[in-house]
Amino acid sequence: MLSLIKLPRVFTMNQVPKVFHEDGIITGYRHPRSSATDCILSLFQMTNETFPGRYFLWKLVTVVLMQKAWQDSFTWPMVIFLFTCCIYPLASSCAHTFSTMSVRARHICFFFDYGSISFYSLGSAIVYSAYIFPDKWANSSFHQSYITIAVFNTVICTILACYSRFPEYQSPKFSKFLRVVSFAYPYLFDNIPLFYRVFLCKGEGCTDNATNILHYYHITLAFLTAFLFATHLPERLAPGSFDFIGHSHQLFHVCAILGTHFQMQAMEQDMTIRRSWLVENSIPITFANSVGPALLCVVLNLVIIFLYSLPLLLGPVCKDKKYSRGPKKDKLCPHS
Repeated sequence: MLSLIKLPRVFTMNQVPKVFHEDGIITGYRHPRSSATDCILSLFQMTNETFPGRYFLWKLVTVVLMQKAWQDSFTWPMVIFLFTCCIYPLASSCAHTFSTMSVRARHICFFFDYGSISFYSLGSAIVYSAYIFPDKWANSSFHQSYITIAVFNTVICTILACYSRFPEYQSPKFSKFLRVVSFAYPYLFDNIPLFYRVFLCKGEGCTDNATNILHYYHITLAFLTAFLFATHLPERLAPGSFDFIGHSHQLFHVCAILGTHFQMQAMEQDMTIRRSWLVENSIPITFANSVGPALLCVVLNLVIIFLYSLPLLLGPVCKDKKYSRGPKKDKLCPHS
């Protein structure tokens, strides 16, 4: 049956607009005016955007249904974290799948991708605040302001990441720098209590338990993920050799998913091992420091994405026969 379906053609970098180019990738590009059908069909062929799919949804369902999460406020941060773990791979999958419908669609798709990553960052902060703060920092002034700062960082992350797409054509290095900073900054802030706990803290109150090895795995994979995102290795060393399999963005997604898996395991273990101590000594988990900030983040991110998308939706368009599949096809000016 599948043999009767004609899969879309793939192109070389010289056949698509520059805004679609990736460092070190020569071929495997999809048509810059792909239809929605073409985008979906491309899931069944090898392109340079083939990468692993979703995870964590089953875990979220397990926690909600089997542990009766909404009846126990102590599990709310875990539910929020697992929800963000489902959203960011899904948003990334959709962005990569439909980003070749047009230049305009590409930008808007990745706006949602960046918003989902910043939402995941806040989900991490919420679950860290609940379960991983070292004993000696629990209920400290930093702990009490931690979620508020994380919400602010999430907004800044989304604003910078979305803005980074606009100078991408004229200043690709500056655009890449902005994007790296927008993701690295909230990650580093969120992990201050974890870095202190596993690397710096000595003596009593350091929460040195069996979970720390899982935290080491997660931190290692997180930095490897950042390295792959920033360097475009290995394809920069051998352009054309990793167009379909083994390029940095595929490895980036694999490391990100594995890192999130170990992060989830560490959160579950800390939540279980430390529950009695945290209930007595840490900040009580309420709507205001768990579900509330998550909902606020969703609203603010959607507003930011809308504001960045508006000029693209209302902006001027120009005809481009080179990439058009029909006389009425057009593209955004001047990003060809």
